[in-house]
Amino acid sequence: MKALVTYRSANASKVTLLDSGEVYNTILLKKLKKEGLYAGDYVEGRIEGEHFVIEKIAKRKNLLKRPPVANVDNALIIMAIKNPDFDNYLLDNFLAVYAYFGIEPIVIFNKIDLLEDRSELEKWITIYQNAGYKIDAVSALEKEGIERIKSYIKGQISILAGPSGVGKSSILSLLLGKELKVSEVSQKLGRGRHTTTAVTLYPFNHHSFVADTPGFSKVEATYFMDPKEVRLYFREFLAYSCKFPDCTHTNEPGCEVKEAVKRGEIACERFKSYLKIMRYYWEELENIC
Repeated sequence: MKALVTYRSANASKVTLLDSGEVYNTILLKKLKKEGLYAGDYVEGRIEGEHFVIEKIAKRKNLLKRPPVANVDNALIIMAIKNPDFDNYLLDNFLAVYAYFGIEPIVIFNKIDLLEDRSELEKWITIYQNAGYKIDAVSALEKEGIERIKSYIKGQISILAGPSGVGKSSILSLLLGKELKVSEVSQKLGRGRHTTTAVTLYPFNHHSFVADTPGFSKVEATYFMDPKEVRLYFREFLAYSCKFPDCTHTNEPGCEVKEAVKRGEIACERFKSYLKIMRYYWEELENIC
């Protein structure tokens, strides 16, 4: 029988059967304990009484650390223009990290009901759409746009990510159709500071599951990847061929990405984030942005 691990803590786990949706506590065979077991794992096994005995864990396509979830298909990155103020550097780090893990990001701007003037919202939507990302704007308070979000993640394992206070818990409750008491704790994501807690994948329609994450005040792409790899995860850069195939778009001659910034084809805001991630200061940038 095939199932999905939908709850995992340090001492217990539960699976949901893929054919019937029934939920069982689990027993993990001793020989599998070295592999570890995570929410999002696809498993095979048998039912013994009130337990599902896990006999096989399918190969994972990815594994996140916070929250510890496997086989994530997409990430809803929830942001706000106001309350809290929008942080495009944080978003750009999120986008690079999820691309690195092979997870499709969808950027959701919440709290649009707070905006009297939407010009700044429209500016950022244009920047990220031009960079190749799916963008939407919603209001959890007014329940505007929630059905669109459901359509984006139908049949997927998804996570909600973003800084504290942007309304992830409210959106999650609306997706599930019930009020959840989800506590958000703002913690910096830094070296050696991963925290393992219980993780629940909530079902919201057939074969669709979503998990919440902590509120991140900081995400560093270079914690997950070598700085020389970051360029591969800024989508708009990939349309340009530089003189050197391993060009880092910093100090090399013949860099077509920098020329595209000068021509306005790549947004300065995105390129500034990239240089900040790379910890590189390009003096000429002051003259073109």
